[in-house]
Amino acid sequence: MWRRSKETEETAAGQAVIRKKSKVPGVMITQFMEKLPEGMSTPDFTRKPIALTIQEGKSGAFKAIVVGTPTPTVTWTRTKGEILFHPDLCLQKYDAASHEHTLEFPKVAPEDADTYKCFAANEYGRAVCTVVLNVIEVGFSMSKELNKTQGEDITDFRKKLKQRNPDGTREEKPMEPEEKVWEILLSADKKDYEKICIDYNITDFRGMLKKLTEMKREREEEIAEFVTHIGTLKPIDVQDDDCATIELDMDLKDPNSKIYLYKNGVMVPFSKEDSEGMKHSLKQVGNKYVFTIKKLGSEDAGLYSVDVGGVNVFSTDFKIAEVDFAVKIQEVKAEEREDALFQCVLTAPMSEIKWIGKSSPLSNSEKFEITASEDKLIHKLIVRDCLPLDAGIYAAVAGIKSCNAWLVVEADKDSAKKGKKTARKTTMAGVCNDEELKKIAKEQQERYDKEMERKMEIAKKAQAEREAAEAAAMVEALAAKKAAAEAKAAAKAAAKAAARSKKAAAGKDAAARKIKKKDTGAAGGAGSTAGSAGGAGGVGGAGGADGTAADSKAGAGTGAAIGPGGAAGAAGGAAGAAGAAGAAGGAAGAAGGAAGAAGGAAGAAGGAAGAAGGAAGAAGGAAGGAAGGAGGAAGGAGGAAGGPGSAAGGAGGAAAGTEVGGTGGAGADGQGVGGGEDEGLEDEFDEGDYDSFEDSELEGEEGEEGEQAEGGEAEGGVTRGRRGKDGPLVPDTVIENNIDEKSTDQPGEKSLKKEKRLKKKKVQIEEAVVDPGVHFHAGLSDCKAIIGEAAELECKLSSEDCTGIWYKDGNEIKSSEGITISKDGSFHRLKIQKVTEEFAGTYKFEADGRKTEALITVEDPPRFVADDLAAFKTPVAVKRGHKATFKLHYIGREPIKVQWYLEGEELSDEGNVKIELLEGGSYLHLIKLQRKDSGEVKIKLKNEFGTTEAITQLVVKDKPTPPMGPLETVEATSSAIEFKWRPPKDVGGCKVDNYILERQQVGRNTWKKLGPIGPEPKYRDTDVDHGKRYCYRIRVETEMGLSELMETEDIQAGTKAYPGPPSAPKVVSAFKACITLSWSPPADTGGTSILGYNLEKRKKGSNLWGQVNDANEMIRDKGFAVKDVVEGMEYEFRVSAINNSGAGEFSTPSEFVFARDPKKPPGKVIDLKVTDSTYTTLCLSWTKPKEIEGVEDEAKAYFVEIRPAESTEWDRCNTNAITMNTYTVKGMKSMAMYWVRVIATNDGGHGQPQELENFVLAMPPPVRPRFTDAKMKSFMIVRAGNSARCNINFEASPWPEVIWLKDGTPVTKKVTISNAEGTSQLLIPTAERSDTGVYSIMVKNIVGQETFSIEIRVTDEPRPPGPVDIDENVPGTVTISWAPSPDEKHDDRLHYEVMSRDSHKPTWQTVAHRIFNNRFTACNIMPGREYQFRVYAKNDMGASKPSESTKWLIPLKKEKFTVKMPESKMCDLQSAPKFIVPLKMHVAPQGYECYMSCAVKGDPTPHVTWLRNNISLNTNTNYLISNTCGVCSLLVLTVGSKDTGEYKVVAENPLGRAESSTKLTVRE
Repeated sequence: MWRRSKETEETAAGQAVIRKKSKVPGVMITQFMEKLPEGMSTPDFTRKPIALTIQEGKSGAFKAIVVGTPTPTVTWTRTKGEILFHPDLCLQKYDAASHEHTLEFPKVAPEDADTYKCFAANEYGRAVCTVVLNVIEVGFSMSKELNKTQGEDITDFRKKLKQRNPDGTREEKPMEPEEKVWEILLSADKKDYEKICIDYNITDFRGMLKKLTEMKREREEEIAEFVTHIGTLKPIDVQDDDCATIELDMDLKDPNSKIYLYKNGVMVPFSKEDSEGMKHSLKQVGNKYVFTIKKLGSEDAGLYSVDVGGVNVFSTDFKIAEVDFAVKIQEVKAEEREDALFQCVLTAPMSEIKWIGKSSPLSNSEKFEITASEDKLIHKLIVRDCLPLDAGIYAAVAGIKSCNAWLVVEADKDSAKKGKKTARKTTMAGVCNDEELKKIAKEQQERYDKEMERKMEIAKKAQAEREAAEAAAMVEALAAKKAAAEAKAAAKAAAKAAARSKKAAAGKDAAARKIKKKDTGAAGGAGSTAGSAGGAGGVGGAGGADGTAADSKAGAGTGAAIGPGGAAGAAGGAAGAAGAAGAAGGAAGAAGGAAGAAGGAAGAAGGAAGAAGGAAGAAGGAAGGAAGGAGGAAGGAGGAAGGPGSAAGGAGGAAAGTEVGGTGGAGADGQGVGGGEDEGLEDEFDEGDYDSFEDSELEGEEGEEGEQAEGGEAEGGVTRGRRGKDGPLVPDTVIENNIDEKSTDQPGEKSLKKEKRLKKKKVQIEEAVVDPGVHFHAGLSDCKAIIGEAAELECKLSSEDCTGIWYKDGNEIKSSEGITISKDGSFHRLKIQKVTEEFAGTYKFEADGRKTEALITVEDPPRFVADDLAAFKTPVAVKRGHKATFKLHYIGREPIKVQWYLEGEELSDEGNVKIELLEGGSYLHLIKLQRKDSGEVKIKLKNEFGTTEAITQLVVKDKPTPPMGPLETVEATSSAIEFKWRPPKDVGGCKVDNYILERQQVGRNTWKKLGPIGPEPKYRDTDVDHGKRYCYRIRVETEMGLSELMETEDIQAGTKAYPGPPSAPKVVSAFKACITLSWSPPADTGGTSILGYNLEKRKKGSNLWGQVNDANEMIRDKGFAVKDVVEGMEYEFRVSAINNSGAGEFSTPSEFVFARDPKKPPGKVIDLKVTDSTYTTLCLSWTKPKEIEGVEDEAKAYFVEIRPAESTEWDRCNTNAITMNTYTVKGMKSMAMYWVRVIATNDGGHGQPQELENFVLAMPPPVRPRFTDAKMKSFMIVRAGNSARCNINFEASPWPEVIWLKDGTPVTKKVTISNAEGTSQLLIPTAERSDTGVYSIMVKNIVGQETFSIEIRVTDEPRPPGPVDIDENVPGTVTISWAPSPDEKHDDRLHYEVMSRDSHKPTWQTVAHRIFNNRFTACNIMPGREYQFRVYAKNDMGASKPSESTKWLIPLKKEKFTVKMPESKMCDLQSAPKFIVPLKMHVAPQGYECYMSCAVKGDPTPHVTWLRNNISLNTNTNYLISNTCGVCSLLVLTVGSKDTGEYKVVAENPLGRAESSTKLTVRE
């Protein structure tokens, strides 16, 4: 039924014919054909990869060796996703020496664990094996945590990307950099990933790839909701017409889906078609969408995203370089076959620019050479071997700037060379002064450098200003917050002191003493525990003072522990009461006492003294404070010095009352504070932020005093304070503290940690506002050095005046023997003259507090000794059977693997090969060498640091082989025989010294020796007799001896022998104006050399041959270009050879060939669809593919192929190609499933197949009823008494129900309905007027229904109207009226027609028709004429008999006729231009002529100018313009798309100007 297609689907399932197992277990082989050609084989594994279980971070590799003829191609895949080949992730390698295919993992990661497959395939089969990689994860991995964190961040970015409004649009906000980079990566090619990661500082390449894969999978699922298929995605591309385009091919599920364009996350409005008013536009051609950005500017840079519905489908980053043309390209005029040069100069360096030639991008090729200067400013385009076809506009595009110029190619005007290909010229057109261009480029480079420096200075200045502003703002905030904190603390302290003072004054003395005594005992106990046993009372007093001060500070630490005596002292100081001060002194004395009891007694005594002093008022308190201070300084026993103790308490109270927090420093010096905590104050002060810089000074006072005093134990460090004039104490010097480990759980530790944090933050603020000083422009880089060679480290500082110090492994180094340290401006270098192992290590350079480090790694790869290597490379020549020895010494770290190779095959120590390995060297001995052993000898060394190899040549000398035939006779005349032959195939490794010849005359037995004739393989024998035949023997002579002989055929001297026929001419190329042929010379030359050839041609269908070349000029070459051909004709050719005897026989004719340009295969057919189907047939139709010039030519025929769903092979339905656009496939199986495709073909070959989108079932398709008549009448007129018949054709599947209705009700029995397959007929046998109405047919089945209505009007010829009356109401007019026809009330389509005649025109003339009333007014009634009127009644059947009026006459009144002569005036014919015939709109097919014309008048004669798109065409040779007697015309010879636009004609003279315009539209 069908012939199997030659083209099969390239899938594994489609090719599989035979499956078999390999000898290697676990390898499956698939053979693609049943019988393999001789010498061919399917791929197989001789060694398959081995499963690996490897620790994370180690390197691993799969290795395989495959065989097969031809050599198979090896590929690797994995089960989970794709293998990402990257130098850091995975590499695929092949070792030609060992034939190993390797899949290498430099650093195995957990995500590499998977099942991998290795495929080996060639054209005859495929082999596959499976291998598993297991990864052992080890310990905690910081990279995993970073990946996890970054993954979470990426997920957040993905959520940000998904944020949409309800209508699917994005939120109106600019994109964050994180969102931007991921959107770029989602649409970028894999080859661009590394560059994008560098641009956006992404260091975790593996983590990025993993997350990007997940994001791509999610986006594909989202896109699938809106888009069926996405094809070509072209990033933004700048054109030479000041616009940029974004192209993508996509097939939308819903054509009405909304498409959005965003720039940096902000929606961009655009027009659907090309609009002059809109900057952005969208053009759709089928499934291709093209966004255009016009009038490009620097503001157009950004990330452009295309969204469909609410999903991003494509993003592209548009970067605009700040560059322009300093020198633009200029017009070049070149002669034919000369090179042309375009060159331009840019204002900023660019590595490459875009060149466009005749609207097509150009690249480096044999035709075009694109170069750029070293500074990247001068760019050149060279057009090689210019031909007339190369003429046109060429453009250069840099960034968003472009310039263009014409290339004019002047054809060779020499008529003698017309039609012949001239020699290529060595000159170049368009060359200008290179020195001038270099000068301009140098100026541009200087400007560019200055501009970059200026921008750098501005950036630095802006950075400094920004940093200074930030520091100033931070200092201001610090001062403001500090002042607020001080004010708040002072207010709270004053309020608490006043409350306590009031409470203390209101209490009774006895109760106060009792409470003080009790608290004093507790304080003394605490003081004795914290301080030293038996401490002096003065010291205790000081402690009491400290406690009071801490209390007055309102709990600056973690809640200061104070005694009630201290609190009373503070209150007393505030109120000026000496009694309260005395109570505080008692508490202080008790705190400092030894053994508790003595301290209590001292406290009581101090209390009494304080009470006595209280009467003195505020003055007494001040005096007591002074005395107390003296007592504290002197020291003494607690009990004995009660008075001084109380005085100290008074002093403490007074000080506390005088200044809030004024004794912070003294508090730090104390030995301890007794007792309980003030919880309320602690909570209050904890509200502050101790970690903020703004609170640091406040904490330095309060925290250091309160907390250290609270710690209870003397600390090793001392903090001294200095008092400002009006402010609090400011930390001055910090001495490092040695803190006891046992005290780390005390509150004092907290204060110390805070102090350290505060100091760090203060340093940071100071660094933010200072000059950064010297810094590195370029740091040190790691270096790998080879033992014995030099190594160098280099860095660059920002200042030339700064010096630095070099360190190695932490030790300072200086210039010494083997190390040179130098400074060249801002460059600092360290050079090691000769590297050894001890030079390995970490090197550091330090300057002005800045450091940079680098690591020098010393390697010792294998290397050859230079002298031995030079000797080894000299080729070795030996005679056959002798021995050859190769030796080579090397150095490098052991172990070193040594391998010897001969012609690529590794040698082993066996048979005639002996390999010796010595310390530092190796020998290769080759014994009993044969000629075939000649070739390349290679030694390869390998160790852990690298590989090296050396190559030499081995030449084994032997006797040469005989000379090679066949003998070619150059001349065979009566006086000489000249012939030549080919040299021997193998000269035995020596040069040819001579050829030895012997000659024999045919018929004789003797051979005459002609002697050595030299090394040339030719000979001329002049010692011959006319008509005799000779035979020759030839040997080769070299230094190794003589070869075997070669005996020639007989050669006759002096006879006339014509050459044999050459081979049939072959068509090399065929064009419409030229057909190029080639042929081979005849095997029989007739004994002499071939002088030339004659070529003849013949048209198909003709019997006459015509010679192509001139009769007097033979063709010298074995080929010829025939230019004397007619386009579209078919020719065949034959050729004959010419020697000294003349022309020989003609060859057999060539194949017929058309004189036309080569055809390109056609494209895919369009609109392939199923038009009908049954259980056994399938009807297809399609549209001819579009013809694209230069890409796809016209389709001539088609092949239809189908494939059953269960099969993988396509079967061709038609053996011979069909030319129709429809085809019926027959012989299908009922209800079977088939795939169908159509292939277009022409002389250029087969095009791409076009398949139906879905499979087809062999069954009649359900068809909704529809009417098949293209032009069905909806109105019918029937004469009464005749039959009315209406036929309706339709199609429907399954069989439908047919119903006829009249005016919405079923038809009567009078009407006959006949239904048949696909048709229905309504018949009214005898129609009457009552049968008039609207008849409707309704056809319905399970799929749907369809209705059609037809109006049938039954009528007859009308009867004539009644009498006709005439009345004149207005002079010059008459009104004709008549009685209606009796049929008017029965026929709503009846109307009237009025005719008239007068005495001057006796024929009847129609004056009115289709009148639906009974009256008509006739105008222009002339007096003196007699009129008569007729009225007809008309309907669809015809007209009635006329009703005539009486004759009507108006008498003529004559008037006197007077002639008035007009006054004559001078006529001025001058006028401004005016178009009397304007231009018309034109729509012309592409490739045809277009003629435009208009007519203009004016005096003087106006000057006419033609313009297209406001560009003058008067000098354009592509248009033919004429102006004859005011008729202006323009002829476009060949209309193309470039001719589309507005055409305008401007006519001007001294009196004015006129314009006329039109538009030309080119139809494809």
